[in-house]
Amino acid sequence: MRAELIMIGTELLLGEVVDTNASFLAQRLAQLGIDLFYKSTVGDNLTRGQGILELALERSDLLIISGGLGPTDDDLTRDMVSLVTKRELVEDPKVEEDLKAWFQERYGANTKVPEHNRKQAFFPKGSKILPNPVGTAPGFWLELDGKIVIGLPGVPSELQTIFMESVEPLLQVKSSGNRLFTKNLNFVGIGESRLEELLQDLLIKQSNPTIALYASGGKVRVRLTAKASSERAALELIEPFSKEIQDRTKGHFYGFDGQTLEEVVGLQLIRTGQTIALAESCTGGLVSNLLTNVPGSSAYFLRGYVVYSNQAKQEDLGVPEEILQKYGAVSPETAQAMAEGVRKRAGTDFGLALTGIAGPGGGTSEKPVGLVYISLASSGDTIVQRHLWRGTREQIKNRSALAALHLLWKQSRP
Repeated sequence: MRAELIMIGTELLLGEVVDTNASFLAQRLAQLGIDLFYKSTVGDNLTRGQGILELALERSDLLIISGGLGPTDDDLTRDMVSLVTKRELVEDPKVEEDLKAWFQERYGANTKVPEHNRKQAFFPKGSKILPNPVGTAPGFWLELDGKIVIGLPGVPSELQTIFMESVEPLLQVKSSGNRLFTKNLNFVGIGESRLEELLQDLLIKQSNPTIALYASGGKVRVRLTAKASSERAALELIEPFSKEIQDRTKGHFYGFDGQTLEEVVGLQLIRTGQTIALAESCTGGLVSNLLTNVPGSSAYFLRGYVVYSNQAKQEDLGVPEEILQKYGAVSPETAQAMAEGVRKRAGTDFGLALTGIAGPGGGTSEKPVGLVYISLASSGDTIVQRHLWRGTREQIKNRSALAALHLLWKQSRP
C-alpha cells in the first residue's frame, strides 16, 4: 500500500505553524508497515487543492488529508474531495446531533448550531465517519476504486486522537500484517562519506532490512529498518547487519537509538571507577554541562573550571605565565598545561581541557576562527588534539564538546 499525505493550510506555507502532524502520521504509518512515498503541503485554495488531490489519487493508494475540516469559509477539504471524487456532500444526522449537543452543553439548552458550524456535519457520500471525542470536527474515511481517502482535522490533539482510536485499527486490517521495526546505530568522529565508504557493499545489496545514513551536528546515525510480522522476526533480520557494521567501525560506534555520547561515557567511567575534571575556555562549561546532564554523574565528575582569561588559567590551573606569553592561550602547550593542571588540582584520573577561538572574531592567519586544541591528561601520558572547525560560534563550541567527549570515551575504555 502506497501512502501519501496532503497537509492543508496557508499557515503551514507561511511558516507560522510547524507541521507536527506530518511527522506524527509518517511515524505511525511506518509502524504499520505502510510505505509513505509523498507529502504535499497546499494552502487554503480550492483549485490548488483539487490539483494536488487528483495527482495523489493517480499515484497513491492511501491518501491522508490533514486540515480544512473546520467551520470557516477557508476550510475546503470536504468540498475538494467531493469535487475530485464526484461524491456529493450529504449531511450525517448523527454528527448533526452531536454538534447540537456540544453547543447546548456549553451555551445553554436553547442554543442552535451556528449555520457555519453545520458544514462540519457534511461529508462526501459513502464516507465512514471518524468520531472526534476532543473537538467538533469529525474525520472521514472514503473508499473508492481501490483507493482510500482519509480526512482528519488539523488540530494536532484531535488528529492524533482520531488516528489512534479510529484510523489505525482500520489500517491494520488493510495492511499486509507486516510492520516496520527500526534500530539506530550512533557514530562519532567519522564523517558520513567515510562511513558510507566502509558500508558501500552493504548499501548496494540492501533490501530487507534497509540501511540509511544521516549526519547531524558532528554525529552520524545509521538506521536499520526491517519489515516483518513481529519485533523478534525483525531483529533476526537486523542483527547480522548491526554486528557487521559495528565490527567495521570500531572506535566510532558508541551506542544505539537515543543513547547520547555523554551517557555512554558516564556509564563507562562508572564501570571502570575512573574520575574526571574539566578545564574549559572556548566552550564555556559546555562539556561539563553535558557530562552532568547524566544522572549519577557525581560518581565520576569531580570538578569543572571555566577559565576564559589568561589570569584564570594561571590562578586556577597553574598554567605557567611563560607558556601563555610564548605560545598564547590557544596553543597545544597551553591545552596540555590546562589538562595536567586541572587533573592535579582535582586529584582525578583524567583531566580534560579545551582552548580555542569560537569566533566570529578574534582569529588571525596563524590562528583562524575555529581552531581548537583539546587535551586529555592521565597517569600514563597527555594527549593533545588539534581541530579546525567551520561554522557559527555555537556550532564550533558544540563540535568541540563532542570531540572532547569522543577523546575521553576512547581513552577511558578498559
